[in-house]
Amino acid sequence: MCSVCGCGQATVEGQGHGHDHGHHHHHDHEGMSEAEHAALHAAGVAHGHEHGHGHGHELERGASHIHYGEGEAGVSVPGLDQTHVIRMEEAVLGENDRRASRNRARFETDGVLALNLLSSPGSGKTTLLCETVKALQSELPVAVIEGDQQTSNDADRIRATGAPAIQVNTGKGCHLDAAMIEDAANGLSAEEGSVLFIENVGNLVCPAAFDLGEAAKVVILSVTEGEDKPIKYPDMFAVADLMILNKIDLAPYVQFDIARCMGMARRVNPSLQILQLSATTGEGLEAWLDWVRERRAGLLATRAA
Repeated sequence: MCSVCGCGQATVEGQGHGHDHGHHHHHDHEGMSEAEHAALHAAGVAHGHEHGHGHGHELERGASHIHYGEGEAGVSVPGLDQTHVIRMEEAVLGENDRRASRNRARFETDGVLALNLLSSPGSGKTTLLCETVKALQSELPVAVIEGDQQTSNDADRIRATGAPAIQVNTGKGCHLDAAMIEDAANGLSAEEGSVLFIENVGNLVCPAAFDLGEAAKVVILSVTEGEDKPIKYPDMFAVADLMILNKIDLAPYVQFDIARCMGMARRVNPSLQILQLSATTGEGLEAWLDWVRERRAGLLATRAA
């Protein structure tokens, strides 16, 4: 798993102070031998324990970014068999889940609806997000956390709509994790009643495994990608609450069977909600906006009860 092998470093825009990044030293490597623990250190693998200093990640004080773990994707740890790898995966995901629970409690307390937007590259996710922000920001507060391996291009597009946005660059990393969201949320400070859109890194594999503390996962699939994506990448569609089938204006020009795609998606996840729209033409967009409004209203009602 990428997070166990330390797949790169991430930078959170506008931050130059320390954080523990989910490293709890005393008990979080319980069940791991000293040899395993030492091997993890030698490999530079992020593995969930706190030292109270910069070990395991680089922090350039005075810089405008926070730098996470320096391991390379696909790093081999000598002497560790598959059992050890599974233990490391469980340790990393366990720590991430603890962070995610903390994020979720924070968002619920603050009345912030956090939505994790997931897709492969080129699905039209950023275009959809820009159109969504423009449509909603006159009636409710919105904010955006943008995840990309490099550049601030997408965050710049969001800011051009007038909405606050913060960029998280993951470097070699292929997904956002709960610690990155915690850091970004601290810098963004979304106001009470906001909808916080989290645009994850374009990838239909790894982001499915990482809870960020969001209220819902929304997977976006375009008709230009092929209708078999739900069964080729079942983990993503299995964890999603909503699937948006985007670029339906192009359906007549590509070989894409909408009914077949929806059937495959519901084979993986029978309870999956599905919406069809075109972010470019606006067709079907109002149904998506209503879905967001309803989720926000439900969160605020539960919070007030």
